[in-house]
Amino acid sequence: MDKLSEIRLPVEKELAEYTALFRSSLQHSNPVLQVALTHLSSRTGKMMRPVLLFLVARLYGKVTSEILHAAVSLELLHTASLVHDDIVDESDMRRGQSSVNALLNNKSAVLVGDYLLSTSLQHAALTSNIRVVELISWLGQTLSDGELLQLANIERELISEDSYYEVIKKKTAALFAVCAQMGAYLADASDEMVEKSRLLGEYIGICFQLRDDIFDYYDSKEIGKPTGNDMKEGKLTLPVIYAVNHSGSAEVRQLALKVKAGTTTEQEISFLVQFTKEHGGIDYAEQVMEEYKAKALDLLHSMNGDATIIGALEAYLDFVLIRKL
Repeated sequence: MDKLSEIRLPVEKELAEYTALFRSSLQHSNPVLQVALTHLSSRTGKMMRPVLLFLVARLYGKVTSEILHAAVSLELLHTASLVHDDIVDESDMRRGQSSVNALLNNKSAVLVGDYLLSTSLQHAALTSNIRVVELISWLGQTLSDGELLQLANIERELISEDSYYEVIKKKTAALFAVCAQMGAYLADASDEMVEKSRLLGEYIGICFQLRDDIFDYYDSKEIGKPTGNDMKEGKLTLPVIYAVNHSGSAEVRQLALKVKAGTTTEQEISFLVQFTKEHGGIDYAEQVMEEYKAKALDLLHSMNGDATIIGALEAYLDFVLIRKL
């Protein structure tokens, strides 16, 4: 059995129910909208966020209809944010497939994202739980705040790890945190366990983003973005931030500022990618990942629950670090 199957096994039934509910929410009589919804429905991926929500819920109780609607709400919100991010980034690809803005056009893609957001709120309302609606609303605000913060950081000359973490906590870690938090909350866990679950999700989300950022330094058609793509969009991630700040090279720092300004050539980006590898940037990011993994495991082992579910969550954390996509 592969790692992903091992992780999903305890919540296989719940995932099947979730998939059916998620796909049913992506049906519409408008033919233009349905083209985009069918495209999005075909790329459900590894379902990392719903799996986390269900595993945490199973740690404290069972997966109810309320939890299924919450999971669909979260994933629709996440999908809406990705549709809008691709428009902002002018990206034609998402994980090896055409983005919605490439499939249709920017104007239509904005409206598709808005439709997904509204449908997300509809599923939140179907839980009949005001706390779920509050968490979904907060998360939507936080994801938008993170995207705006990232755009603002691109325009600043500061090359800072603190700024990087501020962005990824809002753009990625918050989503994993709310998944784990909501799973615990809706399974009637204690306030202490809900907060521990939220923090566990945050640590997992940071690891997830660090792994994604490391992918950008290696060419892979499976990942769906070319080497140095983040830099082409003006983004400096942890590996290059570390390499630039610890090299002491004024010339390399100026090159990194050119990345932010969007004035680098392909050759300069290739140089900066190689420089990052040679000056410990990848090793440093992997070390940070391991540190957050250790924090997550400490939290997980402080939670009481079924040993099978604890084992699946340990495997989940391992998978986040070793995945190739």
